[in-house]
Amino acid sequence: MFRVGQGFDVHAFAEGRPLIIGGITIPHDKGLLGHSDADVLLHAVTDAALGAIGEGDIGRHFPDTDPEFKDADSAQLLAYIWKMVEDKGYSLGNVDCTIMAQRPKLAPYIELMRKRIAELLHAEPSQVNVKATTTEKLGFTGREEGIATLATILLIKN
Repeated sequence: MFRVGQGFDVHAFAEGRPLIIGGITIPHDKGLLGHSDADVLLHAVTDAALGAIGEGDIGRHFPDTDPEFKDADSAQLLAYIWKMVEDKGYSLGNVDCTIMAQRPKLAPYIELMRKRIAELLHAEPSQVNVKATTTEKLGFTGREEGIATLATILLIKN
């Protein structure tokens, strides 16, 4: 049996915060604004996994009104949700992710992101695809106001 889920997330840029995408800290003059560490990519992967197992979304499990999750490490949040996935008897088929950002240039960090996500999902890097695109200077990402991500996941029943 297969299950498919999709996740989408957006965070605005903010001064004085580190930029963390896919579990990797990326040098940039701004980070992303959020209650947690605002890892826009891991949030999309988490939502995709939750969607595939029919368990709502990241906000249901880690509400931004709960001080326990203030500045939370999104890798730990994904690891918690991935345990739910595995407890339901699923493993990763593959996950495909798109990051939409005018800058910074993300190509030098894609392989590190793939490896980190694979580690969190107890999978091989070949099961994780991460790509980055600009929006040709259109929209909020093109104006460098923030970053958006999309993730689609395929789970396989063990």
